[in-house]
Amino acid sequence: MNEQKIPKESYSYWRKAAEERGLPYDKLANKNLQVDVTIVGAGITGIIAAYLLSREGKKVALVESGKVISGTTGYTTAKISTQHGLMYGDLIKHHGEEKAALYYQANDEAMMFLRSLTEELCISCEFTTQPSYVYAQTDKGSDQINKEAEAYKKLNIPGELTTETELPFEVKNALKLNNQAQFHPVKFLLPLLGEIKANGGLIFEHTRVTKVSGDSPVEVLTEDGGEITSEKVIVSTHFPINDFKGLYFSRLDIERSYILAAKTDSEIPDGMYLSADQPKRSLRYTTDSNGERMILFGGDSHKSGQGGDTTEHYENLKNFAVEHFAAKEFPYRWSAQDLTTLDQVPYIGPVTAHEKNTLVATGYAKWGMTNGTAAALLLTDYVLGRENRFEELFAPSRFNANPTVKNFIKENADVAKEFVKGKLDKNDRRLEELENGEGGVVTLDGKRAGAYRNDHGEVTVVDTTCTHMGCELGWNNAEKSWDCPCHGSRFSACGDVIEGPAVKPLKKIYD
Repeated sequence: MNEQKIPKESYSYWRKAAEERGLPYDKLANKNLQVDVTIVGAGITGIIAAYLLSREGKKVALVESGKVISGTTGYTTAKISTQHGLMYGDLIKHHGEEKAALYYQANDEAMMFLRSLTEELCISCEFTTQPSYVYAQTDKGSDQINKEAEAYKKLNIPGELTTETELPFEVKNALKLNNQAQFHPVKFLLPLLGEIKANGGLIFEHTRVTKVSGDSPVEVLTEDGGEITSEKVIVSTHFPINDFKGLYFSRLDIERSYILAAKTDSEIPDGMYLSADQPKRSLRYTTDSNGERMILFGGDSHKSGQGGDTTEHYENLKNFAVEHFAAKEFPYRWSAQDLTTLDQVPYIGPVTAHEKNTLVATGYAKWGMTNGTAAALLLTDYVLGRENRFEELFAPSRFNANPTVKNFIKENADVAKEFVKGKLDKNDRRLEELENGEGGVVTLDGKRAGAYRNDHGEVTVVDTTCTHMGCELGWNNAEKSWDCPCHGSRFSACGDVIEGPAVKPLKKIYD
């Protein structure tokens, strides 16, 4: 076992900037507002859309359940790239060359937009141009890369095969794409919040939306009695909170992945890297507040709520960092939840074919910096009545038999299995067996319950039934949260909602 310790608490390096530079925003409670556009969710999609629409003269209200940029955008690897793993071959197979090319172009335009806006507003966000690589160390991975290179040729993507990288180990093959980028996402988005306010926009934090209803106008209700009426609503909450419309809970695959920041005396490579082989490993560098480089190691994905002992995933990343980069210190660790659609292409547009004024953006499949920006650009055009050539590609109402039907059956069979498994799960652990700082499922008065004992010995006990659709939650010991294995909702140790689609907290048995 390596002697280097990973941090006890999960904390995103990106979020540090928000806490140091961010401004607090009001909570919307017991107020009725009328605006042109309500945007629910203040991540990269919501903030960019609010900025663009407010710049066009629209009165916008940006509503966030927690702190702004505290969702997946604040817990990303922040790669800005059109190289989304090895997906273009699959896109051609299932969608055809024309739509695969459109997907590439949408993300390429999003990347150019981010670069252009950074320059236009003089945003200091560590935006640097980098090459991106998918690399392989096995024959199988090398063959996959060769096939992807053929897809690049068909789509006129300017990639090149190489065995030369800056990694400290040999690779059998790599697919390189130049002129990609990386940045500090929070430092990029914070100035846009200031622009939104300057344009007359409203921003609300700690305002959880519980219902979106109607179509002309659309009404948004909050848990504290607030109400916003608007012509259009954009739901950019990662997992749509109004997911029963359009059955989004059955059309998204939810995975959790992990990031470990490391320092080393070894040379830290330029470029952004992703392995073709399993287990997946993602690498990029960033700089800390002292200007010292850190490497961000990512990977060890698993289905949400089904990761077992979640601390082991950080240990796996640590072992990789020590073995290959002689990592000596691990100042930060964090994790993120990612959603993938049935056909790998995000859902961006009207929530259903019959409700044209409630718009949704979800399913970025780990590539939210470009897909999320593409969503903001597309939805801005939609609200303003402008044509957008990517509208049909991303339309949530699409349904193609291959691979959608196969994946629909697979994902929902997994949900059914987890639902039944949770209800039948036997547990003999008692409350008094929990040590300080430990949580887990216990038996209390003959019934299943979720308990957490904090570092001071104080105990909170909650009902572990997810308030979304009734699945039984599992304890995530690395993040100290209750995670749903069915649809990805997450709750704090005390039962508060961290991540949707759930909007109601867990029932407290006692605390």
